[in-house]
Amino acid sequence: MRQARRLSETGVRVQALVKRHPAGVREESAMLRPLLQFVTEDDRVMEVVRPVPSTRRQPFGDGDNVHVSYDPADPRIVVVHGRQRLGPERAFMAGGTLVVLLSVTLFVVVIAGR
Repeated sequence: MRQARRLSETGVRVQALVKRHPAGVREESAMLRPLLQFVTEDDRVMEVVRPVPSTRRQPFGDGDNVHVSYDPADPRIVVVHGRQRLGPERAFMAGGTLVVLLSVTLFVVVIAGR
């Protein structure tokens, strides 16, 4: 999450074209994760696999345009704007916080009971 946030804020923002994998690639992961093609600041054409698979709510069709941010030091690292799944990540962090608080509370109760 930290790296995605950093790239969203400080990375170079460009528009990318969504492309299907070449016909020779028949892997399931290749069908779920299309290629993103974009041009870097130094005029290199990059093709990277989309970092997360398409969903029914947010499908990626061949020929769609999306906004991405990439790391100028390594353009293969990209973040797709507007496609973050913050709900599950926040729920996981809240669950971890609850476990820590419960553990500290139980520790205090055990120490106080002695």
